Amino acid sequence: MRVSILVLGLSILASPVAAQCGGSWSGFLSGIRSEIRAAGLNATQADAFLAGARQDQKVLRADRAQGVFRKDFLQFASAVISQNRLTNGARNAKRYKSTFDRIEREYGVSRGVLLAFWALETDFGQVQGNFNTRNALLTLAHDCRRPELFRPQVIAAAKLYQRGDFDPQREKGAWAGEIGQVQMLPADILRNGVDGDGDGHVRLKTSAPDALVSGAKMLRGLGWRKGEPWMQEIVLPANLDWSKTGLDTQASTADWARMGVRARSGKLAQGLPGSVLLPMGRKGPAFMVYPNFRVLFEWNKSFVYVTSAAYFATRLEGAPRLDPGHPDPGLSAAQMSVLQQKLARRGYDVGKIDGILGAKTRPAVQAEQKRLGLPADAWPTKALLNAL
Repeated sequence: MRVSILVLGLSILASPVAAQCGGSWSGFLSGIRSEIRAAGLNATQADAFLAGARQDQKVLRADRAQGVFRKDFLQFASAVISQNRLTNGARNAKRYKSTFDRIEREYGVSRGVLLAFWALETDFGQVQGNFNTRNALLTLAHDCRRPELFRPQVIAAAKLYQRGDFDPQREKGAWAGEIGQVQMLPADILRNGVDGDGDGHVRLKTSAPDALVSGAKMLRGLGWRKGEPWMQEIVLPANLDWSKTGLDTQASTADWARMGVRARSGKLAQGLPGSVLLPMGRKGPAFMVYPNFRVLFEWNKSFVYVTSAAYFATRLEGAPRLDPGHPDPGLSAAQMSVLQQKLARRGYDVGKIDGILGAKTRPAVQAEQKRLGLPADAWPTKALLNAL
């Protein structure tokens, strides 16, 4: 089952016209048809692409029910990283060794990263979603929450149909319109789709090489740096200045070493900037994350998802099981919502009040911890909530 959240960044195609939404379904489809024609499809192709199109209320319900991201890092990681997935990851690494060798040679993306996303997105291609992709994209483009994100994807799907790589009646995938074994949107397939198995087509649903090479090309286009690490587990000194932790602060690994930070196994990467990431505060797991870690947020915007995927990727490449530590109890979803409201009233941009400790809420938490004289490790506790 696909668990990632859809909030797109650099991987989206810009729409040539202002996004329109709402209104009658027939009027909306008429506007879409005009835009499809403007994109180069003839009248017959446009009509065939839209034939039988309907709204899917299940898509809207799925869009509004993403409570899985309210889990903390250890809860989420333990739920998605199983021994079965580690075993299957090793098996697939061996089965597609030549594909991964090609990927690392041409794109510089480590096989562990692609294996992790392949596992988390579709369980190595086993669960790719059962939503009609065209209808899902049209439904989300008509809905007025994020039409500017989904309308271009409808046009991209029409272009895939025009070249023979998309069946509007039968193409199925995730509720948010992603297709194939690593769950890519139509616009990303147009830009990054690669025929990885040499059969003359880009088939992300049925061809693992096509899906993996296409995913690697997309990551490289988003800024992946060849041959560099993305994350490693670290051990921290008890007297570290916690306000220096988090993604907003970077220092050289040499500087971190001078502050007493060391790798749990091996050595810190040399000559790279890094950030100390404490997904559950100073008493929980600790990681050094490098520039490539930040690229993963262009694949998925969820902090807990990306951190779990990055850690899973290290495990798939031989890293030991992490030290969970003894983190302080976190907040419930309801308490997190109250905290976000309090932070918003103080002028912080925490994004949507959703009870999720995301990338925008964490810096606000850390700033208030520092102001109040609490350990500024960006992990919200009842002590912080009460102090506010």
